[in-house]
Amino acid sequence: MIYLTEQTPVMIATAPADFRRGIDGFVALCQHQLGQQPRSGTVFAFINRSKTMIRLLVYENNGYWLMTKRLSKGKYRGWPRPAEPISAIKAQQLRQLLSNLVR
Repeated sequence: MIYLTEQTPVMIATAPADFRRGIDGFVALCQHQLGQQPRSGTVFAFINRSKTMIRLLVYENNGYWLMTKRLSKGKYRGWPRPAEPISAIKAQQLRQLLSNLVR
């Protein structure tokens, strides 16, 4: 189970990601394009181009979690613009992004 506490490190990829990728594709994206260590326990957040889906990648104990939320209506809003490829945010900010949608 994934628990988001205020101490949980969260990194958000600001540019849209190709959601045809699987776990290994998102791990490679973290390592090679974002320069991050996906096994660090950090939660990595991604959004698709149409802003209707968010994916979270995290390594826990002995394996990866790749979670997807697809909206049945509306779009997510408030996703940071890609000034930098990745940005650190607080767990509370991630919770806000996950619930911040336009209907």
